[in-house]
Amino acid sequence: MRRKFKKIRRRRFKKRKSILKSRFFWGSVFIFVLGTVILYFLFFSSLFQVEKVIVTGNDKILKKDIQAVVRANLEKKIVLFSSRSIFLVNLQKIGEDILNDFLQIAEVEISRGLPDALNIIVVERLGVATWCQEDYCFLMDDEGVIFEVNPPDQTLLKIIDKRDRNLFTLRDKVIEKNRLERILEIQRKLTKELEIAIQEFIVFVERLNVKTLEGWEIYFDLTGDIKLALTKLSLLLEKEIPPEARESLEYIDLRFSKVYYK
Repeated sequence: MRRKFKKIRRRRFKKRKSILKSRFFWGSVFIFVLGTVILYFLFFSSLFQVEKVIVTGNDKILKKDIQAVVRANLEKKIVLFSSRSIFLVNLQKIGEDILNDFLQIAEVEISRGLPDALNIIVVERLGVATWCQEDYCFLMDDEGVIFEVNPPDQTLLKIIDKRDRNLFTLRDKVIEKNRLERILEIQRKLTKELEIAIQEFIVFVERLNVKTLEGWEIYFDLTGDIKLALTKLSLLLEKEIPPEARESLEYIDLRFSKVYYK
């Protein structure tokens, strides 16, 4: 029993090893210092501070206006220090701000150009028609989205909305894309192939009225077969209603299986 007791006491009072001689301690210190140096280099080094904002794809919108939105999002606070590090830039937030500030922009793509540049590629909306509701007119793109009030371009197709709907606001999608494509197909066929000058299109829930500059109208069913209706119109004008007979024409109705005109 005595020998066992002495053995226990020797273990209890064994001298502890200093932490300064611990490999784990110095390894942890090294990793901490290395990490701090790397973070400082990435976030505060002048090498990675954003200096250039390169904008391409813009036409109507000034490059400096887009750059101003980007630069307003660059400054970041880390504790008491400011940084414009390219690695801290929130690309998604910048893209959302650009789309919100410029209705004329349909898409934006942002990428980092190391070490100090941001590349901004924008796609502007292209107006394909003027969309009017009551006394308000808007520029509309090929997706059916309105994005500019009172467009100055009077050469575009004019579409008047006669559906019973609330007033639209900018960036609203005012018509389904497939219906707009049908309207544009009708415009192309009438103007390019049949050489019929169009004054305006009038849209109802399912019906489309085309008012010609000659004073007569054409009625289409937007839910029907537009290509078949245009073929019927072409044959009718070729065989029964030549240009010289259109002075007394009031309308051509293509909404049914049989074509009616007056």
